[in-house]
Amino acid sequence: MDIVKQSILKQIYKPRPEWSHKGDFGHLLVIGGSKKYSGSPAFNALAAYRSGVDLVTVAAPKRAADIIASFSPDLITHPLDGDYFDDGHLKEVLQLAKNAKAVAIGGGLERERDTVIAVRKFLKKIELPCVIDADAIYAIDKKSFIKRNFVLTPHSNEFFVLTGIQPETDIERRIVLVKNVATQLGCVIALKGHFDVISDGMRTAINNTGNPYMTVGGTGDTLTGICGALLARGVDPFEAACAACFINGMAGNLAARKYGEGLMASDLINEIPNVLKRK
Repeated sequence: MDIVKQSILKQIYKPRPEWSHKGDFGHLLVIGGSKKYSGSPAFNALAAYRSGVDLVTVAAPKRAADIIASFSPDLITHPLDGDYFDDGHLKEVLQLAKNAKAVAIGGGLERERDTVIAVRKFLKKIELPCVIDADAIYAIDKKSFIKRNFVLTPHSNEFFVLTGIQPETDIERRIVLVKNVATQLGCVIALKGHFDVISDGMRTAINNTGNPYMTVGGTGDTLTGICGALLARGVDPFEAACAACFINGMAGNLAARKYGEGLMASDLINEIPNVLKRK
């Protein structure tokens, strides 16, 4: 069992060749949002850009997509008809995925029955690396088609939904539990908490960056975006999860020094480049 260290940044962020061009460092497809929620996929996308991905496309129900597009001219949005992601959008998003290198799915989707079914079908069909978070975790069950290039990023309650087991705060027991579940599902699990526990069933690591001010909404979405960016750049899923936890937590620490109780997820996003400068 290893502790994630700052040196992981040097392993992942190599000097860029002078003749690099758009697309060399990945294209991430974000699937999320609903009539009610637009912030989560926006945080996914903005955190991904700050983590060095070249392109992000956000596929979201029209109201959410339109709101997200207004956040920044950097964001590409693909509006989906209706108020929720459903079966009727599968062909559309699978076509979008053909131009992507990785997918981040779950933020703000909500848990409508049709949405859950659509997420399951999408995950069964997609072959790209995926980071699966939030409402998409509720769509995973024993019959779901899980792949080795999937990264699941649950907090304790989502982990309970996924497994039926409530993680204890004892770190050694959490390590054993996460390793066992990662082995059973055959993918990477990054259980978020005071210490993040990351495992692919063979390798296990602990990340100890982060702070109690990161309980604010959106900091899990930034983690998903960072991880998605790294997957889109071709980073191994386990290493991507470890690095994403480190970057997210360290950016949260920098933001907490400035804002304390007033920390917001957008503050964390703005600190990501300062973390990457430390490599």
